[in-house]
Amino acid sequence: MGAYCIIIPMQPLEKRVQSLKDDVTTAYRQLSIDSKAEQLSALDDKLSVPEIWNNPADAQAKSKQQAALSAQVQPWQTLRAQVDDIVELMGMGDDTLQAEFEGQIEALETELIERKKELLFNGKYDDHDAIVRISAGVGGTDAQDFAEMLERMYLRWAENDGMKVVQDDRSTGEEAGIKTSVFEVSGPYAYGKLRSENGVHRLVRLSPFNSDNLRQTSFALVEVLPQIDTPDEVQIDEKDLKIDVYRAGGHGGQSVNTTDSAVRITHIPTGIVVAIQNERSQLQNKETAMKIVRSKLAHLQVEQHAESIADLRAGESANWGSQIRNYILHPYTLVKDTRTKYEEKDPQSVLDGKIDGFINAYLEHNLADGTDN
Repeated sequence: MGAYCIIIPMQPLEKRVQSLKDDVTTAYRQLSIDSKAEQLSALDDKLSVPEIWNNPADAQAKSKQQAALSAQVQPWQTLRAQVDDIVELMGMGDDTLQAEFEGQIEALETELIERKKELLFNGKYDDHDAIVRISAGVGGTDAQDFAEMLERMYLRWAENDGMKVVQDDRSTGEEAGIKTSVFEVSGPYAYGKLRSENGVHRLVRLSPFNSDNLRQTSFALVEVLPQIDTPDEVQIDEKDLKIDVYRAGGHGGQSVNTTDSAVRITHIPTGIVVAIQNERSQLQNKETAMKIVRSKLAHLQVEQHAESIADLRAGESANWGSQIRNYILHPYTLVKDTRTKYEEKDPQSVLDGKIDGFINAYLEHNLADGTDN
């Protein structure tokens, strides 16, 4: 009998490993992991030079950027290395390791499913940190209380998601709640996750603030902006800005104040106004206000599909006509998004920070529609 060659079909485990390898390679390309790894390496080199700390503000900005890139790059690098190791080990043909391979492959497949959610973050600024501004609207004290409920919701969500929060500005109501709250949320894809929350939120409940305990409808505006830390990312013409600085009431020099300093910046072409008053210096308030102005302009540029800041039209990104979500506490309980139709029947868990279902539904809805903002 003549010799002949038998072609053995690829085994199921080998198919799964090859599929893993292909999916990781595709995700690497779509998320630009190699490019981000090069940026991370360059930042590592810069931060390893002691002289960089002669400019603390620049060093801190680069350190923050380094941490953000590392959080995006390292998990994918680790996953790819683990898949490559499995491919190499299976290539040795050791049948005694089949059971071990099965468990490792299953674990990698599970991790890949979670990691691939990052592919939903396809917006221009999705990998940036976020600035969240909450404003009480129609509804008096109920609206101010609702605004504080939303503030607590996002702070709980950020804590559960391992995000870092820094408060920029906060104005409390006379009786209860807050008039406004501005805070920064830092972590992987913070803006990409939170941009689903941009718009008007509506609460219906029995009011705890009137003697008759009547049903009350109140509103709060949530603005979510990509945090723009570097001025060159969004370039603003100085002549387009009007800056009002209120007299400092503290001690220690012209720019130092720890009680009631305030800065208001108006971007004249678009009418965007940002006012910051906090227990810090006027210079710090001005820096924070400028950062928010840049962030508002970046968001508006994406929303209007404008090529440059000069092409922007007047009008703010979030306005009182764009209601996005209803929180019904009476006569039944339901939280429903008006855009995606996603709903949760336990409002208390939502107000305790369980908003990932709304976030994921929004991202998937945008992906299906082919939109990225």
